[in-house]
Amino acid sequence: MAIRFGVLSTFPPTQCGLATFSSALATHLVGAGADVSVVRVVDSLQPPVPLVSHQLVTGKPDEARDAAAALNACDVALVQHEYGIFGGPDGADVLDVLARVRVPVITVLHTVLADPTAHQHEVLARVVAASSVTVTMTEAGRQRLIAGWGVDPESVTVIAHGARDNRVQDESVTAPRTAPTVLTWGLLGEGKGIEWALEALAGLSDLRPRPTYRIVGQTHPKVLERSGEAYRHRLERLVDRLGLGAVVQFDDRYLDVPTLQRIVAAADVVLLPYDSPDQVTSGVLTEAVVAGKPVVSTAFPHAVELLSGGAGILVPRRDPAAIGAGLRRVLTEPGLAGSMSAASRGLAPGLSWTAVAGQYLGLGAELLHARTRSAA
Repeated sequence: MAIRFGVLSTFPPTQCGLATFSSALATHLVGAGADVSVVRVVDSLQPPVPLVSHQLVTGKPDEARDAAAALNACDVALVQHEYGIFGGPDGADVLDVLARVRVPVITVLHTVLADPTAHQHEVLARVVAASSVTVTMTEAGRQRLIAGWGVDPESVTVIAHGARDNRVQDESVTAPRTAPTVLTWGLLGEGKGIEWALEALAGLSDLRPRPTYRIVGQTHPKVLERSGEAYRHRLERLVDRLGLGAVVQFDDRYLDVPTLQRIVAAADVVLLPYDSPDQVTSGVLTEAVVAGKPVVSTAFPHAVELLSGGAGILVPRRDPAAIGAGLRRVLTEPGLAGSMSAASRGLAPGLSWTAVAGQYLGLGAELLHARTRSAA
């Protein structure tokens, strides 16, 4: 009999990394033979969408009972955890749901903070305590959880962030290029470090042809609510001040998969100039590696773990000179881009959504088997 997963998460058409992750994982779980029922976390009731069986409206703690009932109708609850998506201080309302769940719980941590507040620490500790098993997407996240929260190592497992294959098989669909292209993509907001990337690009003005820098992605919906397009406008002013108008392109669309595939395929190097030293998970990084693209990235934990084997160059954060030097190496050093792509291809099979969904399916089966054994 197929395992039925109850997924608690944001979900498309919501535009955020967690929703994208949950949609891809749900699709591939179904493809692997599982059933999936989604409890979608929303700010207000939304029109029905496929796979969604219930909506949990944030800010209404009394809805926890119905959300838990929907999860209890499944075999295994699969909870996607990020502080910002659930109601209450630091997303504490999720605890009311978890307290009512009676089936095994797999909680996937998308953030494990290096320096949480006391309340953030308490919330995550209680989330982990309410879970049968906790998943981090990197070993760095696992070690941080064990050291910072005193979690039993046996209860924490690592399953990589999955990625779709952004390689375009028919290279004729990509536009002919006259200059190398540097690409950063994903939802835009403070902390992405684009300002440092722009200053780095200004230091590459001697290269011929000059590299083009594409910044692709709309502003994060939560950022739009809070501060509108202030960050994007600040970047646009910086482009003008640095005289980069001819070589920097902003694309503020939220792209469908085929369009993004073409854009990634056309890039010579992916740049991740993120500010945060804490980031233990990056879906964009995973997709860049699976696409076989050389990566220049600041040394956040996920990048250190994934790129240290040769798939990318790690640079200090907020350091335009170092970022520029990394880009210069990839764009000018003979054979380097090819060797980085080869290293990426070696990592790709274990990062595919098919492989990742298979691991979640296996984990769910283990939990159900253990539950049956203990009940016997």
